Amino acid sequence: MPEMIPTKTMDGNPKILVITTILSSYLAADALGQMHLEYPADAYILRTIDPVVLPEYFYLDAFKKGIDGIIIASAGTDCPFEGAYSQLAGTVDNVQKQMKEKGMSVKRLRLTGICSVCTHALLKQINEMSAFLKESEEEGKT
Repeated sequence: MPEMIPTKTMDGNPKILVITTILSSYLAADALGQMHLEYPADAYILRTIDPVVLPEYFYLDAFKKGIDGIIIASAGTDCPFEGAYSQLAGTVDNVQKQMKEKGMSVKRLRLTGICSVCTHALLKQINEMSAFLKESEEEGKT
C-alpha cells in the first residue's frame, strides 16, 4: 500500500519545490518574476550552491512534510564542480528507487537542466509538474 503523504495547500493546489543552482537556474527563476511570468503560487524556489549538496534523505523528508513534487533545476553538465552532475543523477536514481519501494510515483521527482536564460523552459517544467500532480490526484495516483 502506498505511503500516505499529505498533499495540497489550503487553496487545493499541489506544493512544488524547485531546487535551483545559484549561478544558473536560480537566475532563470529570478528572471521569471522580473518578466512578470506567472507560475503556480504554490511553487517554492530553493536556491543552493548546487543541488548535489543535498543528501538523498532530503527528498524523501520533503515528501513526508507535504511537498507534492520536486523539480531539480540543475546546471547539468555545465556545472563548474567536476563530477557533480553524474553524482546528482545517481542520487536522483537512488531516491526514485526508494520512492518505488514506498509506492510513490517517480514522476514526482524530476531532474532537469536549466541555465540562467532558460526562463520559459523552467516555467514549462513548473507548469507540467503542477498539471501532472493535479491529474494524478484526481486519479488517486500520487
